[in-house]
Amino acid sequence: MKLEHPFQVVFVIVMILVLGVFFSGCNQLDFVSIGTGAVTGIYYPTGGAICRMINKKMDTYHIKATVESTAGSVYNVNAVLSGDLEFGVVQSDRQYQAYYGLSEWENKGPQKNLRSVFSIHPESVTLIASVDCGATEITDLKGKRVNIGNPGSGPLQNARDALEAFGLDEKKDIIAEYVKAVEAPGLLQDERIDAFFYTVGHPNGNIKEATSGRVEVRFIKIAGPAVDELVKKYPYYTKAEVPCKFYPNAENKEDVPTFGVRGTLVTSVTVDERIVYAITKEIFDNFETFKRLHPAYAGLTKKSMLSGLSAPIHKGALRYYRESNLIQYIDERLAPPDTVESATVSCLRRPGPTAWGSICSARTAYNVLSNVSSPRTFLYCTIKCPLDPQNFLLKVFGSPEPFFQKGFWPPEAKRKENEI
Repeated sequence: MKLEHPFQVVFVIVMILVLGVFFSGCNQLDFVSIGTGAVTGIYYPTGGAICRMINKKMDTYHIKATVESTAGSVYNVNAVLSGDLEFGVVQSDRQYQAYYGLSEWENKGPQKNLRSVFSIHPESVTLIASVDCGATEITDLKGKRVNIGNPGSGPLQNARDALEAFGLDEKKDIIAEYVKAVEAPGLLQDERIDAFFYTVGHPNGNIKEATSGRVEVRFIKIAGPAVDELVKKYPYYTKAEVPCKFYPNAENKEDVPTFGVRGTLVTSVTVDERIVYAITKEIFDNFETFKRLHPAYAGLTKKSMLSGLSAPIHKGALRYYRESNLIQYIDERLAPPDTVESATVSCLRRPGPTAWGSICSARTAYNVLSNVSSPRTFLYCTIKCPLDPQNFLLKVFGSPEPFFQKGFWPPEAKRKENEI
């Protein structure tokens, strides 16, 4: 076709540019970074595993993920909220503290833009000491040189909680060091410290290094009534063990009781729902493949990966959990704030109408509905629940069906079914 008129030439050029922008936009990649921890810890391979799985489907998701070694949980939370990272692997206790404005976030206040995606592996608060220092109980650390973790890391707060639970003061009772966990095994083997704390999933390269040198070492239990109270006081802690089968050179021959947390994947409310959905879907749809990526994942279940969370679930992840029927394992309190559940109940009682209005949560609605003297008194009920309305009705009456089949509502109320 011969273009004789100048306007024809301009039109063709404009169309070429528009189509070029369109098709380039179709193939545009979203680049995301996952903050982890030291390269020898479990956070780094966890982030790497997630990246590899999502990058294999780059043509499907148009997402390019990279893993970054960082200073740990506190750094990751702050970087995610500032936009420097899209995702971060964070200890469950640090997630709790950030969302509620505790510990390092006390001056900043609650970090309400933080969002949960899922939990990953359990992490044990591990205390390891040289045999020569003579410590066999945590209280034996008095007067000893102990590394309790670097500033900004999750293990530092765990060590402080453990010491406090057993009546030890980090400033007065021990000679505290604050170096990174990756440096502690060398310091122990060089006899520059007597012991160190490390909150980590097992097996772990740093712990293997600490148990494989010329200095003989032992794991020290952190258990008893003090830990019972600690677990009761802080909802993110749970009892745990150090599995000694991974460390044959240690003095211990049986698993050592302690307490621990969970590693969790977090993001920000500002991260695109499509991206969070894709990562969640890829991990859970290929769950058995994910479990084989690291020995610490061997005991994972889909249900356990939805425990230990404190910040609300990101909408993208929540969308996948609804589709896959995993929503049943999620605490309703983890619903995103902008979809806070609500219910309005109208009730007909003799001698006249009585109404409840603006019931603010599904939990409150549950209490009201469960304590009504006769289900037949219901005239009409609208329940909006962001997690799972069917499951909510299941909790109340054993099944959603009785609302419509057993006379709990008058026949004319059936038209309200689509509101539930």
